[in-house]
Amino acid sequence: MVAAGISVVAGIDLDPACRYPYEANLKAKFLQMDVGNIQGEYLDTLWTPGEHRLLAGCAPCQPFSSHRRGADTRGEDNWDLLSHFGRLVAATEPEFVTMENVTRLARMSVFEDFVTQLEGLNYSVDFGTLYGPEFGLPQERRRLVLMASRVGSISLPRGNKDKRNFKTVAQTIGSLPRLGHGEVDPNDPLHRARRLTPTNLSRMKASLPGGTWHDWPEHLLSPCHKKASGASFQAFYGRMRGDAPSPTITTQAYNFGTGRFGHPEQDRSLTLREAAMLQGFPRDYAFVPAGERPSMQAVGRLIGNAVPPAFGAAVGRQFMSALAGKELDSVEVGAR
Repeated sequence: MVAAGISVVAGIDLDPACRYPYEANLKAKFLQMDVGNIQGEYLDTLWTPGEHRLLAGCAPCQPFSSHRRGADTRGEDNWDLLSHFGRLVAATEPEFVTMENVTRLARMSVFEDFVTQLEGLNYSVDFGTLYGPEFGLPQERRRLVLMASRVGSISLPRGNKDKRNFKTVAQTIGSLPRLGHGEVDPNDPLHRARRLTPTNLSRMKASLPGGTWHDWPEHLLSPCHKKASGASFQAFYGRMRGDAPSPTITTQAYNFGTGRFGHPEQDRSLTLREAAMLQGFPRDYAFVPAGERPSMQAVGRLIGNAVPPAFGAAVGRQFMSALAGKELDSVEVGAR
């Protein structure tokens, strides 16, 4: 959003690990709060009176993820956060609204209700899937994005990259210092590779870029690979290709066993820095204070759950274009 010229006034999240990167990089206020307990009157105090307001919401995607494989997740705590977001939209009626989540959410009743609510509040609404490589993101990420406007019609951005110009893994992280598993770059604590067990190191060495565990010799297979259900998890313990965008970066992209997160050339899994850069963050983006050892789990969660900056910039530019069309000149965002 900032890259599009939008002023970010505050961010709200329950995760305390969000505070430092939010405040250090965006220079905006961070509020550690539960969105379910926030009232519209409070949000109104964050915006500058007279400015055109944008409310951005990104509820945790886990209840709607395809990895849940048909499980009924409606009883989980995060299921109704989109409803709370809708409640805050109704209470504050900002000029603009946007949200991002996994594509599967578009088929859920909670999303259909949200769209109906926005239309009932006289918002022009557009939503659909954005594909990362088309926006310059070096990652095969697809996300549902919704945009809504009360000052005229609005439409989703379109990426301007075609397959011949997709940014690759090698172009993105190829200049970082080489590491062995368990090693760390002395100049960047986020560029640290998780240590592999002897078995997983052998599996890594036997893995081909873009291949599967079917490429391994029999003695490296685990019992789960030999089950019929193992055929559904062929990307796990995989090595990504260097000449293509990466697979979707998750909260555990530093873990070889949770996806195709093996480095394309080096016998190790991705580092946090590499995962962040594949998510679209600048190489110098700060996730923890200088001198602090980053937690793989905490920082990995921030990276995997983040809206890629390329998506944020594209959406922000659409809102700014809408303002220009209405001869308006500024917008402030309150981000969830």
